[in-house]
Amino acid sequence: MVTTRARGVRPSRGYRIFQAVNAVVLTGVVVVTVYPFLTIVARSLSDNAYIVAGKVNLVPRGFNLTAYRVVTSDPAFWTSYRNTVVYTVVATIVSIVLTTCYAYVLSKRHLRGRTALVGIAVFTMFFTGGLIPNYVLVTSLGLKNTVWAIALPNAINVFNLLVMKAFFESLPVELEEAAAVDGLDTYGTLLRVVLPLSKAMVATMVLFYAVSFWNSWFAAFLYMDRQDLLPVTVYLRNLIVGATDATQTGGGLGADDVVQSAATIQSVTIVLTVLPILAVYPFIQRYFVSGILLGSVKG
Repeated sequence: MVTTRARGVRPSRGYRIFQAVNAVVLTGVVVVTVYPFLTIVARSLSDNAYIVAGKVNLVPRGFNLTAYRVVTSDPAFWTSYRNTVVYTVVATIVSIVLTTCYAYVLSKRHLRGRTALVGIAVFTMFFTGGLIPNYVLVTSLGLKNTVWAIALPNAINVFNLLVMKAFFESLPVELEEAAAVDGLDTYGTLLRVVLPLSKAMVATMVLFYAVSFWNSWFAAFLYMDRQDLLPVTVYLRNLIVGATDATQTGGGLGADDVVQSAATIQSVTIVLTVLPILAVYPFIQRYFVSGILLGSVKG
């Protein structure tokens, strides 16, 4: 009888209103998020004349793959693409190792100076050394034109650090005590007990760091002087700047052709730049929600 009544309970009016409002808001967020990307994809497959005329929206007009052939035949694009992959992989590995070690240490309540260490980390969220001091430091350490100029200055994201710290604090202390009884030291406990239980959290942090480094362009723009070391984001930035310069300085008949071609090439480059992240995300997505929830709730 109780089960029948429980099954027959209808949600309250307030809850139904909440569901409706929630669905409308989330649908709007999805539309706002997906619409620009679909427009870029349509532009990359459209003829230049339709793009400049503003006739391309969600559906390609004058289907054309010439821009894809132009971009993929450019050796500079593939060089910058390879650089981006190398920078992202190396920087993500460095960040994961340092963030995990620091978060694990901060999760120990018996650690002396724990509050000061957390305060130092939080302080850097609001205050930095400034652009010029950072540039002088990186230059004086001989890190210019190396992957370390990108990986080391941004190695630890404080938000990721605090989320990971909260997750480690939620793990049962008895597990580490049992590991200590079995003869494992601190590093053995971290590698053989804690990390296997933290796959969802680590996968989430890998996604956060990889996306951040993949999309980053300013550090490379600042610290890389050689063209063969620039990532694909700087390659795209140079295309946009080149199109802007052509628009401002062009006055002849050839200037319109340059601007039209640049508009399509920009769209193609954006699509090719985003594809790896879109390809990797479905494999990590199942860890994403659980990782954030585990790291945001202290047990």
